Amino acid sequence: MMQVCLNGARGAGDGAVVPLSPGALAESAAEAVAAGASDVHVHIKSPCGQDTWSARAVAATVVEIRSRVCVPVGVAGGSWADPAPAARLERVRSWEVLPDHASVNWHEPGAEEIAAALLERGIGVEACIRSGTDAAERFTASPLAPHVLRVRAEVTDPSADTAEGSARALLAELGGALPQALGSARAGRDPHRPVLLHGAEGGAWPVLRLAGRLGLATRTGLADTLVLPDGERAVSNARLVAEGLAQYRRSLRSGQGSASAPARVARP
Repeated sequence: MMQVCLNGARGAGDGAVVPLSPGALAESAAEAVAAGASDVHVHIKSPCGQDTWSARAVAATVVEIRSRVCVPVGVAGGSWADPAPAARLERVRSWEVLPDHASVNWHEPGAEEIAAALLERGIGVEACIRSGTDAAERFTASPLAPHVLRVRAEVTDPSADTAEGSARALLAELGGALPQALGSARAGRDPHRPVLLHGAEGGAWPVLRLAGRLGLATRTGLADTLVLPDGERAVSNARLVAEGLAQYRRSLRSGQGSASAPARVARP
């Protein structure tokens, strides 16, 4: 799976190429899906460009994107949308238009309560396990872990030289998912949760290529990087998706014969 994250925490200061309004996000999503993206992840923005989980903003953006694409549409969640966990809970309960999935930063206070509220409403939970935090430890001990849609292993190391090592360390924190999952996956009795692995900034492309070698889902988009592998400025999410798929497929071929089955995190 190649997910596209359309905008992330970026704003107008990052250039006109970053989509912010519902219309711009829908247009960018349509182009990215045409380029090969199979899942959309978006940071909902208020009219002034701030992250929000308000019911009105979520509805406007999700409806607009769904009018242009036929793939799952997920929303990003975190303290940047509202620092108070109780307020985010109320936001989730107020939504009238439901996204297909929503991310939960497992290192943040209130993560389990918010995840439970999303699950109660039938919204898939993308458990964000961020490097450099205690999220992996907290998630693997959580009773909700077996119920999430997938685990998103987010490598925050911005260095092209060290991000791959940081990614491998993060996967190891998640319980040695790679070697444990292979036998059960091949037998059709997989007790693990799918893993989406991605990086950010200078680490985005090395981690994407690692995901390819390991047979993991991954993502790209202007949320993660503003440049192509050669350093050229990316002109759109679609361009990043097209290049990401090309890099991923080459890496996948190079990794075949070692660990070709998709990695998953074991259920507690």
